[in-house]
Amino acid sequence: MTGYIAPLRLRLDGDALLSNWRWLARQGGAPACGAAIKADGYGLGAAGVMQLLKQAGCRDFFVSNWGEAAALEAQMDGVNFAVLHGVRDEDMAQALASRARPVLCTPGQVARWKAAGGGACDLMIDTGMNRLGLDWRADLGELAAGLEIVTLLSHLASADEDSELNPMQLARFRQVRAVVSAQRYSLANSAGICMGPDYGFDLTRPGIALYGGVPHRDAAGHLRQVVQPQAQILQRRSVIAGDTIGYNATHRAERDMEIAILNIGYADGYLRGFSGRGTALVDGVRLPVLGRVSMDLLAVDVGARPDVAESDWLTIDYALPAAAQASGLSQYELLTGLGKRFDRVWA
Repeated sequence: MTGYIAPLRLRLDGDALLSNWRWLARQGGAPACGAAIKADGYGLGAAGVMQLLKQAGCRDFFVSNWGEAAALEAQMDGVNFAVLHGVRDEDMAQALASRARPVLCTPGQVARWKAAGGGACDLMIDTGMNRLGLDWRADLGELAAGLEIVTLLSHLASADEDSELNPMQLARFRQVRAVVSAQRYSLANSAGICMGPDYGFDLTRPGIALYGGVPHRDAAGHLRQVVQPQAQILQRRSVIAGDTIGYNATHRAERDMEIAILNIGYADGYLRGFSGRGTALVDGVRLPVLGRVSMDLLAVDVGARPDVAESDWLTIDYALPAAAQASGLSQYELLTGLGKRFDRVWA
């Protein structure tokens, strides 16, 4: 709808995004720092994220599938762009015509790419996560023969904690590097970057940390919040002591109250885990969420702010580590669940 202004928006801090990327680039111990922009840029909008990071010097981008790649094809000039889930039969025509490269993950994908005369590709090796990738114990020299491999990758399973699997995966990846020739090698995700330069190799691939998530204790204090959801007040109303608020009457007013009904709910990604736990903010004043989060609506206590009224905007407290603790959701879920009804506004 032309000219439509949504009653909810994401205020996106471009300076914070770039600050996070630059910190990760300094910490990574690798010549290059890329960016995972899958899931529509972790909910922020992949096109906007890619544009800002390109301008800052980022030259390596990763998405999950070819639908995501198609939406960004026009922005691929001068960058390396890779599709992490490889290439199915259904993807071959697009993959062969695209400037994006497949990250080949299975023997079948490798065979498919070779049979089609595909050119440059990336290769994913599973070193212990048992997700996508060629098993590190396989005859990788034989499987990789004839491929033009730009980047050989693996993915850390437990880099956000002290785990014996981390040095084990590192050792396995080094073994693979000695067998399979590639232009570059890449192991570290956001948390892996915080584990030191041994994990950096030639290219790091941060995701959650770019967007203000804290993937590892060593990153706390260095990463800035990028996303602030905001919603308009649809109604300010009085609640009499003894009345209940919201579905299933989970909140009963112990006193006369003033509440605001906001245009945001679980259909927008503000999920029911925030019921009775979340807060909105006005000039640093915390306004508690009352009762259950509805599909499209949210009630907050505005007794401390007699000045806020219908059509005013309130900011949702969405600092990722604290919001994850309050809601029981992961930082990843908090970001990627942000819905399409938000206007996304870069500051």
